[in-house]
Amino acid sequence: MTEFRKEVRERIDSMRINQRLRETASAFLRESVGPKYSYNFFWLERPIIQYPQDIVAMQEVIWSVRPDLIIETGIAHGGSLIFNASMLALLDMCDVIRTGGRFEPTRPTRKVLGVDNDIRVHNRQAIEAHPLASYIQMIDGSSIESTVIAQVRAVAEQFSRILVCLDSNHTHDHVLAELQAYAPLTSVGSYCVVFDTLIEDMPDTQHSDRPWGRGNNPMTAVRLFLEGHSEFAADEEIDNKLLISVAPNGFLKRRF
Repeated sequence: MTEFRKEVRERIDSMRINQRLRETASAFLRESVGPKYSYNFFWLERPIIQYPQDIVAMQEVIWSVRPDLIIETGIAHGGSLIFNASMLALLDMCDVIRTGGRFEPTRPTRKVLGVDNDIRVHNRQAIEAHPLASYIQMIDGSSIESTVIAQVRAVAEQFSRILVCLDSNHTHDHVLAELQAYAPLTSVGSYCVVFDTLIEDMPDTQHSDRPWGRGNNPMTAVRLFLEGHSEFAADEEIDNKLLISVAPNGFLKRRF
């Protein structure tokens, strides 16, 4: 595996400077947003609304970080909650196997905490009825409200390794407020993942019905946040490996 990983790094370095490949990937992203390509995928029966590349990247991140808690803003149909819960269940199961114990999915040691100000009844019911529901806690409210932030921080105090995913309102001000509230909860060596930074590179016509667009989106918030937070840096290796992602420069790794 040491040799294989070396080859992977070499391939990623090669793709980083492969301009034709990068332009082709960018063209696919631009063309796929309009037809809602990312809306076609499910995770364990729930719509996940993510590109497959980002799903695989998150699997690698979670397996590497081995978080006790994943904080996620933006719930929608709950596919990402279920995905994160399934990964935490796998981590729990592997921990139990290593120690010779018995895996009990209804008594998890890890948790996914989802925050959304519009958790629709049918989505909540489906999430709560899912076999992995015991891993999930939901908070109904705006992710940048002080009372909600206080609730999230109270939960975070119970855990030691924390990963954060921001995927709710995509305006600059909202994402910046989320970063200021939740990025500090990220454990050293873990990630704060900011989704939909690609909006900055998309034509304005792609988001004409939304309050965000070029100059007002997660990417602009990330850039401003990083100016004052040297403890975080965008993981360029993930960007160069994926090429197709809704979160370019959005996988923010906490270094110290």
